[in-house]
Amino acid sequence: MPSQTVELLSPQPQREVPLEQVAIRLHPSDDVAIARQHLPAGQILCVSETQQITTVQLIPSGHKLALHAIVPGQPIRRYGQVIGFASRAIQPGEHVHTHNVSVQEFSREYAFSADVRSVDYVPATGRRTFMGYRRADGQVGTRNYVAVISTVNCSAHTSRQIAHAFTRERLARYPNVDGVIALTHGSGCATRTGGEDYVLLQRVLAGMAANPNVGACIVVGLGCEANQISELVHNYSAVFEDPARPRPGRPYLTIEDSGGIRKTVQAGIEAVEELLPVVNAAPRTSQPVSELRVALQCGGSDGWSGVTANPLLGMMVDELVRQGGSAVLAETPEIYGAEHLLTRRAISREVGEKLIERVHWWERYCQVRGLEIDNNPSPGNKAGGLTTIYEKSLGAVAKGGTTPLVGVYEYAERVTARGFSFMDSPGYDPVSVTGEVAGGCNLVIFTTGRGSCFGYKPAPSIKICTNTDTYERLIDDMDVNAGRVLEGVSMRQAAGELLDLVVAVASGQPSKSEAQDVGEAEFVPWSLGGIL
Repeated sequence: MPSQTVELLSPQPQREVPLEQVAIRLHPSDDVAIARQHLPAGQILCVSETQQITTVQLIPSGHKLALHAIVPGQPIRRYGQVIGFASRAIQPGEHVHTHNVSVQEFSREYAFSADVRSVDYVPATGRRTFMGYRRADGQVGTRNYVAVISTVNCSAHTSRQIAHAFTRERLARYPNVDGVIALTHGSGCATRTGGEDYVLLQRVLAGMAANPNVGACIVVGLGCEANQISELVHNYSAVFEDPARPRPGRPYLTIEDSGGIRKTVQAGIEAVEELLPVVNAAPRTSQPVSELRVALQCGGSDGWSGVTANPLLGMMVDELVRQGGSAVLAETPEIYGAEHLLTRRAISREVGEKLIERVHWWERYCQVRGLEIDNNPSPGNKAGGLTTIYEKSLGAVAKGGTTPLVGVYEYAERVTARGFSFMDSPGYDPVSVTGEVAGGCNLVIFTTGRGSCFGYKPAPSIKICTNTDTYERLIDDMDVNAGRVLEGVSMRQAAGELLDLVVAVASGQPSKSEAQDVGEAEFVPWSLGGIL
């Protein structure tokens, strides 16, 4: 954001003030500091006893100012890591952003397993508990939904008609059922059977059927689509037909065989009616938090994301892992430039190399399609102070805390390792979360600075806001105000409170998005675009 666009918001310069009073320097080697508030042009800042700088122009809150002169081509560091390169000479006190910073390739040292540390696990008898739904296959859900799964876009309307027939009033007789949801999408045909899109879609649909938050499901197709129900069931018989993993129901309906939309809707409603008493019979019981598998996401990020919300979430993740729980980081384009920090935490070279292979896949993917990974920071991200994908990524990886990286998974692959893992996915939030939930996550924690009002079904989404201004403006949508850590609340206290909220939501307390019934439209399987 050019500083001129907000010049009217600029306060008057104050007398000289200590840098730490109005800005944050995150690492001693950093070339920049982050403004805590709008800093007007001409503001004198005392960097040390022997150094003063004067702001050259308005520095918006959350944006960067140069702490010393930076020559063209010089790497610029934040978090003690490279976030970009000076595209021209930068004066001390100047606004550092897209107008004077560029992205260049630079080598990252993939020191596999160099920073793996031991985890001080809490004994099983001392772990926290939540009230969850224990399934026959051993998984534990935080919610208890009936899902209507569409195989193809052609059956999406019909699937929604079936699910939406079950209003809150109609479900009043089933207090243990959280709802009936339609999982619909825009693909399923005009693609090669067995091709990449076909495989991804089937993996997602089977993963949603197997998610512990889904007590039962029915599957609805058109009948002539490429993504045939019979092939889905055959390819994922362990999900749909294995008697060792029983789930009630799973009727399979096609519009063509049922006699059209109206008759299929009626048949679907009757099928769900038969499932509801069985699903309702599953009560919430006390379960250890080791049964939580949390999807970690960020969207609408800003300059504070890597200072408040993401490190706060990372600290909570460390405690969850200590308690035997699991967390899954995703969005491969949003760790680009910071992946070397994760390989250092990989439990083995094999795990670290699998992560690097996914990063290289994205480089090839972008090259073939004429894309740039640095296109990832959105206009809102940049308005909030994020300049490059490297800077965004360095803040994003903080969501994963500090425990060992125990596994790297492909999109929507079943996550089996306990602890902190990574899943390959795009940076687009609905697509990424869909992969994580299909992989078995039973709760989502989503950080935002600009105000992404994200929700997801069937996994409840808790939103952490990076700053107080946005939190108060969007208080009906934000669950946690991480901006408090800039106002004196300790990170440890805030992380403890976040874990308390996670336990409460996992036990049935609605998140802000759930209270507004948000989350059905956010089911978006990843499509690589191979449409025939």
